[in-house]
Amino acid sequence: MTSVDPASKVQTAETAIVRSSPRHRQIGSSELSVFPLAMSGNVFGWTTDDAASSSILDAYVAQGGNFIDTADSYAAGRSETIIGNWMRSRRNRDQLVIATKVGKSADNPGLKARVLTRAVHASLERLQLDHVDLLYLHIDDPSVEFEETLLAVDELIRAGSVRYFGGSDHTGNRLIEARIASAQLGVAPMVALQNHYNLMHRDEYEGDLARVAIAQGLGVMPRFALASGFLTGKYRQRSDFQKNERGGAVAKMLTRPGLRILASLDRIAAVHEASVASVALAWLLTKSNVVAPVVSASSAEQVEELTLSTRLQLTRQQVAELDRVSA
Repeated sequence: MTSVDPASKVQTAETAIVRSSPRHRQIGSSELSVFPLAMSGNVFGWTTDDAASSSILDAYVAQGGNFIDTADSYAAGRSETIIGNWMRSRRNRDQLVIATKVGKSADNPGLKARVLTRAVHASLERLQLDHVDLLYLHIDDPSVEFEETLLAVDELIRAGSVRYFGGSDHTGNRLIEARIASAQLGVAPMVALQNHYNLMHRDEYEGDLARVAIAQGLGVMPRFALASGFLTGKYRQRSDFQKNERGGAVAKMLTRPGLRILASLDRIAAVHEASVASVALAWLLTKSNVVAPVVSASSAEQVEELTLSTRLQLTRQQVAELDRVSA
């Protein structure tokens, strides 16, 4: 009988590591393989100028990132333009997975077929691309029959303008309706879901949405992954809110439950010699079907701290603690 190295024995429940984040994860049933943290362009062209945005993207790619998320409504399309210019100057399109969203822009609102098609072509022009890898329906437009929207998206996929698509503001029931309609029409189904999900906001996803995501094999990309900055630990008293454009939303989180979550994050972060933000993101990466939380950075210096979350291995005990204090 061969001897067993004590160091190779299975760890106890208290110290067992919850699955290590692979360097890349597959989005649902698609062929898209992405870094387990998506860089959002939601501040590009708004609070972050062209040069700073390019520096953020450079830093993200330097950390191994390849998944960039934007929308036609971000800074009235300016975000897409900045990302397009950056890709052209770096000549790195083939190394990236580009996601954008349509449905909320002032120029092309809603999801009627002709409007959706026009919006996608406008996004491609700003991004300087012949196709996007992942298109999200940024809204659930009840004024338009799902069949019309799904047929329009499928036509874009067949034309090579879009590779895959997903939802961004849909309930579990609506995702089921979309899947049934897709099957009946014989068109491409959704493969991804982007939704509001973080330690401060769990109920929306962990109910029907999670069940549907698992049943349909959807890749989940949590947005507001750091709760508008609250889960970075930077906002702990009223005076701190003046530093945040979303101060009102963050101020509502300064409650006893919110402070208990920060206290747990502080303790766990100290053990790992990591930041509070990294631990909050690492917690998301332990959840079923979560592929890549979507985060934004206001400077290149913040990027390394954020991407550390993809290498941070929380123990089962630590995940259970965060589950408990945020329940």
